[in-house]
Amino acid sequence: MPNPRPFLFDIGNVICAFDFAPMIARLKERSTDAGADPISRFIETKESYESGESDDDTFIEHVTRSIGFLGDRDEFVSIWTEIFSENAPMTAAIEALAAAGHPLYLLSNTNGLHVDYLLKTFPVFKHFSGGVYSHEAKAIKPLDQIFEIAFKRFSLDPKQTYYVDDLPRNIEAGERFGLISHQYHISKHQDFLSWLAEHKFATP
Repeated sequence: MPNPRPFLFDIGNVICAFDFAPMIARLKERSTDAGADPISRFIETKESYESGESDDDTFIEHVTRSIGFLGDRDEFVSIWTEIFSENAPMTAAIEALAAAGHPLYLLSNTNGLHVDYLLKTFPVFKHFSGGVYSHEAKAIKPLDQIFEIAFKRFSLDPKQTYYVDDLPRNIEAGERFGLISHQYHISKHQDFLSWLAEHKFATP
């Protein structure tokens, strides 16, 4: 088994699956503008929110007003956050890596409401020693800045760090820094286990 090596993990469709469809359906049911697609109505606000240009309250106020949301803040937050589900095979892999002593960190394009929900809801996140999130870094992958923040914050040598993400553009960015990278497909988890085995990591 190799010496402890650090890992950087993306969250969405890696550690947890997500699906916007139920959220859109719930928002339509509770909005006066029932025919509108909520995602298309506030996509620019979502992007600015996840890049740290707006805060939780600004995002919520804009979205609820733009679609005529009939509920209160708590109901909206519930609908907005309850899009995630556990990726159980990945949970098992992360538990095995943590048990072997490999330092684990998060690197994700996300927002404050989602981070709060994820860390409180899914026990797998207790295995991570920290994270760099786009809304806090004010930079979205694949920008170099967010990677550089992670390297500095966690004292990482990219050439000795393993990186897991589902998006090709993010993997390409990671490889430019020399990260040992794997593009994850949630429907092809065995490929991830094979990659770990190739690098001499124990798998569940």
